[in-house]
Amino acid sequence: MSSKDDFLSLKGRINHSVCRWCYDQIPLDQLCTAAKKMGIKSIDLVEPKDFEVLHKHHMDCGMVYGLSNPYGIEKCFNRESHHKDLIDIYEELIPIVANAGFRQVICFSGNSGGQPDREGVDICAAGIRPIMKTAEKHSVNLVIELLNSKVDHPDYQCDHTDWAVSLCKKINHPNFKILYDIYHMQIMEGDIITTIKYNYHYISHYHTGGVPGRNEIDETQELYYPAIMKAIVDTGFNGFVAQEFIPKNNPLESLQKAILLCDI
Repeated sequence: MSSKDDFLSLKGRINHSVCRWCYDQIPLDQLCTAAKKMGIKSIDLVEPKDFEVLHKHHMDCGMVYGLSNPYGIEKCFNRESHHKDLIDIYEELIPIVANAGFRQVICFSGNSGGQPDREGVDICAAGIRPIMKTAEKHSVNLVIELLNSKVDHPDYQCDHTDWAVSLCKKINHPNFKILYDIYHMQIMEGDIITTIKYNYHYISHYHTGGVPGRNEIDETQELYYPAIMKAIVDTGFNGFVAQEFIPKNNPLESLQKAILLCDI
């Protein structure tokens, strides 16, 4: 692609993003170039060390990843012993994200380890509340991701929409939101469109993925993404929808097909 005519012409109702880790075999610089030609405005789950590359291509980062070992999906806010470290991490990270011009940072519950759900909500809320003043000051959302505990992330605690909504209500702050992962929630509970309809005001970001297999979102899987995208648009959503499938076929061709499928 070398001319202006090579760029896809999209309808503009969906703000498209793509998750970096699904295309980690492609250098970020090249991914940005290809994504931009597809009408993609953002690369998800990029760390601060790579912000310079996004800026070079005038790309957003719809969801920043800023955790480092030992913290991440399995070990996060649902243990009091983690709170001091996590608060320090996010207090440092949030201003960096804001100064880069980005507006959302991901977080996780951690694995339950037998912990009752209500206790997990309470402990997560206690660890997250102190960070919200900084998030508000810098106009950054702290966003918890819904993941399935059935296939990909055994024992992950934030594995149902009701759990995440309960945490949002407990924290009760406009800068704390949910990353609604369509792939993960189809596995755990289904009823995607109705769930979005009734909980959209807590959701600030979406991820895709084919079920079963987490591959291309095409006719090989059980979800019909145009209808899901229409439901998202109908809520008035103006954030990012990020493709997060693992391509089995040509990666960039699969990505372009997914963008066109979701561009309702």
